Amino acid sequence: MSTHSEIHETSSAVQDYAKAIYALEQRADAPVSTNALAGRMDVTAASATSMVKKLDGLGLVTHVPYRGVRLTEPGRRLALEVLRHHRLLELYLAETLDVPWDRVHEEAEVLEHVLSEELEALIAAKLGNPTHDPHGDPIPSPDGHVEELATSSLQELQPGARGVFVRVSDSDSEMLRYLAERGITPGAALEVIDRQPFDGPLFARFGDQVHVLGGDLARAMRVEVTG
Repeated sequence: MSTHSEIHETSSAVQDYAKAIYALEQRADAPVSTNALAGRMDVTAASATSMVKKLDGLGLVTHVPYRGVRLTEPGRRLALEVLRHHRLLELYLAETLDVPWDRVHEEAEVLEHVLSEELEALIAAKLGNPTHDPHGDPIPSPDGHVEELATSSLQELQPGARGVFVRVSDSDSEMLRYLAERGITPGAALEVIDRQPFDGPLFARFGDQVHVLGGDLARAMRVEVTG
């Protein structure tokens, strides 16, 4: 990806903001507003605005008048390199050190900023050059390619819909723990049985068991629809 020099020349805060903007761009395929960014980073709008100006000065974002910001190509490369670090570390921690999947995100958030090019290559080789992390998120390749599958939120699906649970946000450890306790992991086939109105719970069959999933959890779960 040829961004290791870039990544070590930027602060962890700059890297975190680039990663957050990338995630928000992927979610809406639109410029990212300061308010959305502030919400994602859990900071004030003023703090987000200040950091956006810094990113702009570094050539990592470009302003879209009255709409927000988009990552430039250097900004996108930086975000994908940080994501590669993060997701490789999550998988390494989960598979090699048996760290529970609800804890690997927090550890990777710290380590992603200090991972060297040599250690990244060793970890990738040790894991067999994986394509997805423990939560089903795609791991960017060394040259910056990332395979984003078309997915739907489980909450959007109607009764009778079938699919494969492919990924879930790694930032809510309670949700991850809840799913793990019920044996629900990425790769599991599912069928939506019923859903209650007004953002009520959704009933989905995984294997021979029907699970009741609250609105927030169903929204966080991404599904590759098969029927």
